[in-house]
Amino acid sequence: MAAFLMLSMTFLASCAKNNGPTYGRRTAGNPGKVSAATGAELNFDLDDTTQFTVVKLKEPAKGPKLKYIQGGRAVLGTQEQDVMAFRDNAERTVTIASFYMDETEVTNLDYKEFLFDMKKRASADSVNRLEPREDVWTEALSYNDVYSTYYFRHPGFNFYPVAGVTWEQANAYCKWRTAYVNELYREKEGLDSTMSKNLLIERGVVLPSYRLPNEAEWEYAAKAMIGTQYLDENQENGRIYPWDGRGVRNPYDVKRKGRQGDLLANFKRGRGDYAGIAGGITNDGDIIPANVYEYPPNDFGLYNMSGNMNEWVEDVYRPLSYQDFEDLNPLRRDGTNDSEEAYRTTLIDDNYRVYKGGSWRDVAYWLSPGTRRFMHQDSATNHIGFRCAMISVGADDM
Repeated sequence: MAAFLMLSMTFLASCAKNNGPTYGRRTAGNPGKVSAATGAELNFDLDDTTQFTVVKLKEPAKGPKLKYIQGGRAVLGTQEQDVMAFRDNAERTVTIASFYMDETEVTNLDYKEFLFDMKKRASADSVNRLEPREDVWTEALSYNDVYSTYYFRHPGFNFYPVAGVTWEQANAYCKWRTAYVNELYREKEGLDSTMSKNLLIERGVVLPSYRLPNEAEWEYAAKAMIGTQYLDENQENGRIYPWDGRGVRNPYDVKRKGRQGDLLANFKRGRGDYAGIAGGITNDGDIIPANVYEYPPNDFGLYNMSGNMNEWVEDVYRPLSYQDFEDLNPLRRDGTNDSEEAYRTTLIDDNYRVYKGGSWRDVAYWLSPGTRRFMHQDSATNHIGFRCAMISVGADDM
């Protein structure tokens, strides 16, 4: 018996020697010590550019303040009654790839950091063009002067959502944030600043670009249907808002103890009613935009996906986009298949962008993620802000 075991072990050792090492499942976080293709030893020194270098990624690359949005099948479109008769977002089934999204709207403090750094990189005229428009608070028949002077500048409003930014300015912020965060990552890893972008990408220290979410991503993240998911993949109930139920008040005493009956979003409740009656413990009391963490997050951990501020998204507006979209990662960058010549008598052209979400000055109808409106990309108001998104690179099994 002992002789048989010895013979078996010798045979297996011989096979292993002849066939080379055996390999288990490999991932970005566990690539092994030698190449599975050639058998050559792998180099893990990130500073060594003379050899083929492999990076061990411990976790997916993502930036600060971002929440992971697991992709999947979704039914997008208006699930509320189309009282405006726009008929521009009929229900359809699509699939959205996994991505990341800011947990809150970009704040005044975030935007002030952007402007401060841009003063070192661009001319004074260029920086001035990036300033949010403070005159968006000015009304001929209203006294909002205090907001024009203080809303963006005063530290008391630091964590309120930035207002008065155009779609173009929001994109400029995304590009700056990409460059700034990636430079911090490179310095943290101690890598040579002369390395090319491709080398830095191969070493896993360059994040994908921050950008505006496209409309489908935004709507998918806002509805957060994972909160209604069963083990058998059936979703028997839809969502009108980013929370359960048909109302705008908290029906439960679970997620926010002692806050049953509180409003779940900052919005205009009726003509002339922005905040409710003073002293009411279940009235929101927020006359203008509120702190970005003021209301409870949805099931993806995202705050104020309804109310507080409308938000710019990437898409060019077309009323019948839902008929043209691909069913995988839908996006309309321009008027492909629906040219602006068809809308000569209207305002619609390739410079008009979609915004979503409802705001502090909108009635409850616009809180539904399926509703959509549009505005010129160079326009700014006191009720449109934005948040950033980022594609998810690689799988979760780092």
